[in-house]
Amino acid sequence: MLGFLQGFSYGLFMTCLPWLLVGLANPRLAVPLASPNRWQVIARYCLLFPFVSVLLWLTSLWGGFSPSLIGWLAGLGAIAVSLPLERRLRGWWARRGERRRQAQLAREAERQRAEQERSAYEAGVAVLDPARPPADADDLVRSLCAAKQRLLDVHRPDLAIQADRLYSRYRHVMGVLGGRFERGELAFERSRELVSEVCLGAVDNLTSMASQASGVVGVDESFVRRRLAKQAQLSVEERVALKRRLELLESTERRLKQLAARNESALTVLDDTAVAMARIETQRPQASRGTDLALEELRRFVERAERYGRSSD
Repeated sequence: MLGFLQGFSYGLFMTCLPWLLVGLANPRLAVPLASPNRWQVIARYCLLFPFVSVLLWLTSLWGGFSPSLIGWLAGLGAIAVSLPLERRLRGWWARRGERRRQAQLAREAERQRAEQERSAYEAGVAVLDPARPPADADDLVRSLCAAKQRLLDVHRPDLAIQADRLYSRYRHVMGVLGGRFERGELAFERSRELVSEVCLGAVDNLTSMASQASGVVGVDESFVRRRLAKQAQLSVEERVALKRRLELLESTERRLKQLAARNESALTVLDDTAVAMARIETQRPQASRGTDLALEELRRFVERAERYGRSSD
């Protein structure tokens, strides 16, 4: 065994100089790193491997001077065999680290998206389940469910919230209209038609948002920005392609914000409609007299009752 180590140390030491020359000519051939440089080649073949070979040689001297041929041959091929193995091991470790980093980024993005989703919800907003629409759902509500499902399919729950808000506003406005008008009245039918048109326009916006978001669903913005941060390692063609990809993401996001703003305007119109309809008095008042007149006559009655009580005493 000591003879094998002694021969191995001789073979390893002899191959340091050839591999040093190869690494100085092309560092990628001699150093199993993604972007090696010549200083790493010098450190590896002038310091690391010579130190290992000398250490093995000194250790093997305990058994005397008897280097074996098999050990010498193994030492000659040690670096040639270890380079692809180390390169594969480093690649596996890098891929494992990248998977863990991607999983962590995905969890962080999901957490931030959940926080945005919670903060975007308004009080009293009903949540639509696209798989199970409400039992009394009409065509408009079913269209809202379909639009929400498409937004969820492209991983945009922050935009799918608008479907819930539109459904809540629509249900509220229709409830106000039902309380102010009789079904079948011309005013009720006309109001319902206008409200439906506004909501259908908002549904079209949601559908368009889902279509545009699906175009960039496969583009990882965080990956693009990380690659652009390493501009020194990128070629001109890759840098231009990454910048173009980032421009597509930004332009799509601007368009989505414009469509979301249109839906916010539709929500405001529905709120205005609900308030205006609630102010309309369509029922006949139960009191035959005005409230102010009734209060004044009641006050006079109380005063006469007090005078009557004093006069009786």
